[in-house]
Amino acid sequence: MIMKMMKKILRGARCVVATMVLLLVLLFLTTSLSPIYRFAEPQPFGGPDIFDPYSTLDTARVWRRATMHTHTRVEGLFNECRYWPKEVVQRYEPFGYDYVGISNHNEITPHPMGQGPDIYEHGYNLRNFHKLVIGAERVNHLDVPLPFHISQLQWQLDMLGRECDILQINHPIRTPMLDMKTLSRLSGYDIMELTGAIDYIENDYWDWALSAGHYSFGMLSDDLHDPDTPIKIASRCILLASPTTSEEDILAALRSGCFYAMRVPNYGYGDWAIKRERNRSLPRICDIGLCGDTVYMELSAVADSIVVYGEDHTTLASARNVEALNYRLKTEDSYARFVAYLPDRVVIMSNPFARYDASVATMPGQRVTHHVDILLTLLYNLALVGVAVLMVVLYIKYVIGWRREY
Repeated sequence: MIMKMMKKILRGARCVVATMVLLLVLLFLTTSLSPIYRFAEPQPFGGPDIFDPYSTLDTARVWRRATMHTHTRVEGLFNECRYWPKEVVQRYEPFGYDYVGISNHNEITPHPMGQGPDIYEHGYNLRNFHKLVIGAERVNHLDVPLPFHISQLQWQLDMLGRECDILQINHPIRTPMLDMKTLSRLSGYDIMELTGAIDYIENDYWDWALSAGHYSFGMLSDDLHDPDTPIKIASRCILLASPTTSEEDILAALRSGCFYAMRVPNYGYGDWAIKRERNRSLPRICDIGLCGDTVYMELSAVADSIVVYGEDHTTLASARNVEALNYRLKTEDSYARFVAYLPDRVVIMSNPFARYDASVATMPGQRVTHHVDILLTLLYNLALVGVAVLMVVLYIKYVIGWRREY
């Protein structure tokens, strides 16, 4: 009698496991449906003109310090931060921030001060491929839980790009799929989130994309979850050339690239008073731009070094213990961007100046870089459907049929 009961329990458990496996496989297959793209070969920027992201800069304007990637408490059970939006914004104010963008996961959170555009972070997939969606009217909840090929990433960028004003790839350094080959092909985004980590600030993955002809601006943000930890707050930011913190002005600065990114050290190492004081007297860019074919940057303080990086993360120019640096782009230079390394490990990163043809485009890298391969798309999606049908047939034959025999 006991043996029969044990066998019955075992059969039931096996059926439950088989059912769960089937459901998981079906979920994976159905959410893996996507177009298949043919990507153009990487092609560096080129043309007779040089794009200047700071062409609208008015040096008389005050740079407005901002962070665009910030999490807060939300309604519901799942929270990444225990403070409500107004509390988080108030935590930033003593450090000299003018704008704090609230970007919760898959939720548009109204800004407590009525500032700026609507923002949310898209993505709940297991590969950490997250996007910052800026200026969208609604949240798009469609995602690929386990993306495994580049077309699924490109499909998401295309889908989201049609629904918002600005699209950013978040923390690519923490997304395993975003290697050199992938970033040399992906397009359809406006900004790439940079790393401001103490032990790694080179951002060569940004250069992988730029070197392949995919232009984007660079942004640093805290990606804040815990405002009570000194090293987590007021460590990474952007400085916007924006007259106000209205939605219109912030979007205009982000669209044009008239901003720069800054990595700020953890002043005071836990002493909040020192941290607040030092954050309110940070060095800044006094002037930056293009004159003819020469790019220039001038700082408010002497930098330990200023470096101009170009294609393939090549050093085009550098100088030590200077406040300013000029560099004349050669014909073969596809782009150039400044990085200033200042005392106390402060780092300032400019957006790229890049070659293009102003007679056919308003910005570099605007050519179409991928096309849907109709035949491969059909075969790929039919294969997924076929595997799903096969799994259901096998389940009916060997699980349901097996249960009937007993």
